[in-house]
Amino acid sequence: MFSGIIEEAAIVTGLEKEKDNLHITLGCSFVKELKIDQSVSHNGVCLTVVRKTDTSYTVTAIKETLIKSNLGLLNIGDKVNLERSMKMDGRLDGHIVQGHVDQTAVCTKVTEAQGSWYYTFEYDPSAGNITVEKGSVSVNGVSLTVVDSKDNSFQVAIIPYTYDITNFHSFKPGTVVNLEFDIIGKYIARILKQQLGK
Repeated sequence: MFSGIIEEAAIVTGLEKEKDNLHITLGCSFVKELKIDQSVSHNGVCLTVVRKTDTSYTVTAIKETLIKSNLGLLNIGDKVNLERSMKMDGRLDGHIVQGHVDQTAVCTKVTEAQGSWYYTFEYDPSAGNITVEKGSVSVNGVSLTVVDSKDNSFQVAIIPYTYDITNFHSFKPGTVVNLEFDIIGKYIARILKQQLGK
């Protein structure tokens, strides 16, 4: 379980294909604190640490993860948003993020607004996922508030701190991002669908 508050953007230092799997090696400031079998969110995807050295660690993305997320598009040198799992006695500063990406979206517009930035994302609505105005959404693992919610798109507003510490500063039109829609909203939508018999 995560909160969507990114600790840092790690650098991809290695990519290794093995059958349908992708082993991703990254370097970050808290490598020495990580343990084998620990869960870490990578661009919003919960992955398990499988190997580590003093300067890097490796996680494995399987075929299903690569289909649903943008991890298969990574290149050496790319930045990946990292968050370690929440502590039970910690504050929930963002919103409940499971680390289970629902689908990807494409950035269609980036607008600078006198000290902040607006990002517009479009996604395929056929999966039944929705956003609501002022609701929560996770974009590449970042907990954000929805602005201008539409049937297949939404905007988010980014403060300078988030712009600097996450990989949002590298987004441009065409960038593919991971989306995790609000878990409470997903349950409500499922219940309504069952009640209406659709």
